[in-house]
Amino acid sequence: MTQAKETKAVHSHSEHNHSHHGHHHHIDPSSSRIGWAFFLNVTFTIIEFIGGWLTNSTAIMADAVHDLGDSLSIGTAWFLNRAGNKKATDRFTYGFKRLSLLAAMLNGIVLVCGSIWVLIESVPRLFAPEMPHTEGMFLLALLGVSVNGFAAYKLSAGNTLNERVLNWHLIEDVLGWVAVLIVSVVLMFVNLPILDPLLSIAFTLFILYNVVRNIQMTLGLFLQGVPDEQVQDQIKHKLQHIAHVEDIHHLHFWSLDGEQHVLTAHLVLNEMLMPEQLVAIKCEVADCLDEYKLSHTTIEFEFPQEACRDA
Repeated sequence: MTQAKETKAVHSHSEHNHSHHGHHHHIDPSSSRIGWAFFLNVTFTIIEFIGGWLTNSTAIMADAVHDLGDSLSIGTAWFLNRAGNKKATDRFTYGFKRLSLLAAMLNGIVLVCGSIWVLIESVPRLFAPEMPHTEGMFLLALLGVSVNGFAAYKLSAGNTLNERVLNWHLIEDVLGWVAVLIVSVVLMFVNLPILDPLLSIAFTLFILYNVVRNIQMTLGLFLQGVPDEQVQDQIKHKLQHIAHVEDIHHLHFWSLDGEQHVLTAHLVLNEMLMPEQLVAIKCEVADCLDEYKLSHTTIEFEFPQEACRDA
């Protein structure tokens, strides 16, 4: 007679409490930070359009259009981040945390497109530089560095992938306004309008490089790649050294949103064990996994001579 399999879901008490309290936060810190960034960015975008019109500066108007795209991206990310906190359903059993990952991907793509657009605008100006209204540039640059710098500071407190990608939006804006500030001061004394496109190209390439790295990371998580190979090796090593565990296979370690990770594994036991011994192993597994704060863990026991269902 075939030995029936026994599937055990392992959850430590601390993990349960961590998850339980997470459902009752009235204000999600991540959502609050993104909301701050959104309203600051929208307000300053309006100021930029007015300032660009008053100073007759095409560079500032171009940056205003870029900031408008940022505002739309941050607003989308804010909506998806809030939607991601909805409780799991019978259809979406893991919940909606991956919506924030989707937002991170969309915003990364928008930022890449925006950076390419800036390059397309800046490169021709290397060959036909224009002298901007330096005093107006200087005043708007001071305001731009302050507003975008504060918004970036607010988002820097977050650890989610979504917030990190959005933070690059704001850092790009801060660096852009620093470039405008430097150029406006220099142009007050030297007639070198080519400095404007040179600095724009430099900081845009820098941001583009970092955003592409974030997109690669996000795509890896979308494809359910291992979020941290070192942590996976540590977990496997610890599970293999539990008493009566002869082998471990079908170990799957992936992430919902870059922060909340999921682990499943089959533990092959070296002998038939009594129920109380299995409970003891379950407790030891829970202790081993406790430090990793996993959102979902499922451990299956396989007994000697038992065929693996997933083989």
